Amino acid sequence: MRRWLSRALVLIILCAAALAAAAWWWTRQPLALASDTVEVSIEAGTSPRGVAQAWVAAGVRTSPWLLYEWFRWSGQARQIRAGSYEIGAGTTPADLLRKMVLGDETLATVKLIEGWTFRQFRAALAKAEALSPTTAAMSDAELMAALGAPGVPPEGRFFPDTYAYSKGTSDVAVLRRALRAMQHRIDELWPLRPADSPLKSADEALVLASIVEKETGREADRGKVAAVFLNRLRIGMPLQTDPSVIYGLGTAFDGNLRKRDLLADGPYNTYTRAGLPPTPIAMPGKASLLAVMRPDPTKALYFVSRGDGSSEFSETLDQHNRAVNRYQRNQNGSK
Repeated sequence: MRRWLSRALVLIILCAAALAAAAWWWTRQPLALASDTVEVSIEAGTSPRGVAQAWVAAGVRTSPWLLYEWFRWSGQARQIRAGSYEIGAGTTPADLLRKMVLGDETLATVKLIEGWTFRQFRAALAKAEALSPTTAAMSDAELMAALGAPGVPPEGRFFPDTYAYSKGTSDVAVLRRALRAMQHRIDELWPLRPADSPLKSADEALVLASIVEKETGREADRGKVAAVFLNRLRIGMPLQTDPSVIYGLGTAFDGNLRKRDLLADGPYNTYTRAGLPPTPIAMPGKASLLAVMRPDPTKALYFVSRGDGSSEFSETLDQHNRAVNRYQRNQNGSK
């Protein structure tokens, strides 16, 4: 009887070892997939069993029970992180678990461009890959309230950059990051302004930076463009910037800025009104913000496009008129 029990025990041990070896071997073999890649988004609080079932439902051709038992047997089942994951050919069960434990997510990105308006920002977010459009039905005012900034106009308040996010993330999350990023840039750069700056607040700097963003054709001219507008503000001269007028026209702008548009008074008409418009007219990047805080040293009050992306700067109206005749005769574009 004792000999029989010993043999049975040895047999059990051998079977267990064989089973463990088979399990180890299985975890190192590529999983069969229903397509080239398989994606799964794991919500916070999903059980390990639910995670296994989600992968199988998405296209991993194996038993959900087997996958779950692997998670459980590894001792790391409770370390699986929520997120968006993607696997391809050659991925083993061990690779799959490691990816989820490390939080090695598959991220999508959306690029928000300097000089875009908030309307363009929203359009880009609406088209962004796998970004949940939770703000689609919100007005601008409702959206700003949802972001914790009720009553704040949205234009210019979001920093243009490339934002990575987990697939299935709400667009509110991306907008909140962009809002905080812009505030961080302003807080960082506002103290750099010169003591004689005519700008009275960081909000005014943001407004002017948005104009500089739209008016700059070449990076090297940005500091001088900012200086021209700052010089005009100091002496009470109208900014006379076309992009502000165009912004005020909104959807009525058909691509041609006419003389009647420049004469029609309105809050964004910087030809008929001195000072800054009431809000930014676009989303400025860091370079434009920095140019407003640290403008180039110049007494120029005018600039005109040379037609190659660069600008000619002048201190007097006579110099400016000569530059206009040289570079922009019978054309628009002088400032």
